[in-house]
Amino acid sequence: MDSRSDIAIETSGLVKTFGKTRAVDGVDLAVRRGMVYGLLGPNGAGKTTTIRVLATLLRPDSGTVQVFGHDVVGEADAVRGRVSLTGQFASVDEDLTGLENLVLIARLLGFSRKESRARSHELLDAFGLAEAAGRQVKNYSGGMRRRLDIAASIVVTPDLIFLDEPTAGLDPRSRNQVWEIVRALVAGGTTVLLTTQYLDEADQLADRIAVIDHGRVIAEGAPGELKASVGSGALHVRLRDPEDRPEAGRVLSGTLGVPVHLESDPAALSARTSDPGRVAHALAELSRSGVPITDFSLGQPSLDEVFLTLTGRTAEADDSTDTEEDAA
Repeated sequence: MDSRSDIAIETSGLVKTFGKTRAVDGVDLAVRRGMVYGLLGPNGAGKTTTIRVLATLLRPDSGTVQVFGHDVVGEADAVRGRVSLTGQFASVDEDLTGLENLVLIARLLGFSRKESRARSHELLDAFGLAEAAGRQVKNYSGGMRRRLDIAASIVVTPDLIFLDEPTAGLDPRSRNQVWEIVRALVAGGTTVLLTTQYLDEADQLADRIAVIDHGRVIAEGAPGELKASVGSGALHVRLRDPEDRPEAGRVLSGTLGVPVHLESDPAALSARTSDPGRVAHALAELSRSGVPITDFSLGQPSLDEVFLTLTGRTAEADDSTDTEEDAA
């Protein structure tokens, strides 16, 4: 059993309400140091509220919440000294240049003028922003702003960083760049708590995942464990043309005799099956129907299917009746 010194985050019975809405409804977490821990769920599931409590921005209504052994209410200053938060929206000053933003933050954190400029240039270079250092942030792309925002969060490298929907709205290239930054942070010893509704992001980054729905943890484990929990294997197919997906779904459903699930990738779909013979027949039928595919595999169910099985809806579904923002 792990010693308590290995635990970065520990919550028991965490509850946070806004009026009559229980945004977080009895969440239990145990996050080990040096890992990426994912909070996966749709909008309104309680992810952001949980992050805000852990970061001492909100007081819990009940339950115990500790970060590196410090209570988030009674020892809030000790917690704040070891954590950093990057929210869903960039918090840097758009009228300042990238360099000016980082220098300002470094000076506020006690760096000398020389140290602040050295650290800022170090981060700009590491995050691929050196050439844009002298440009105003309002002229940055969304991906550049997000990278600068994360850089601002680690002027002093935190023991724990909260990344709340860090790639929301970014293009695939920018998302991959942020993923590399997350991996580098963990390699340097930082613990990362990541909230996301992108299942491929959780699959790529998280060592363990808590699936949250309506403020409650409904499943927890490593990605492979969660996939295994829903049972049989699955056929995954990626199409050359996303517009062929309706026809591909009809063909696969008819030949496999099982429902077909549309993945978050608009060119991908899957079906629960572990019969290689039927899979071969289904792929042949797709070819005869004139539906070209770029890739297929027969293996574990995807996290998309896990989430659909657990909640009855996809992770991208927006349950607007129970969002933290509306509740607040």
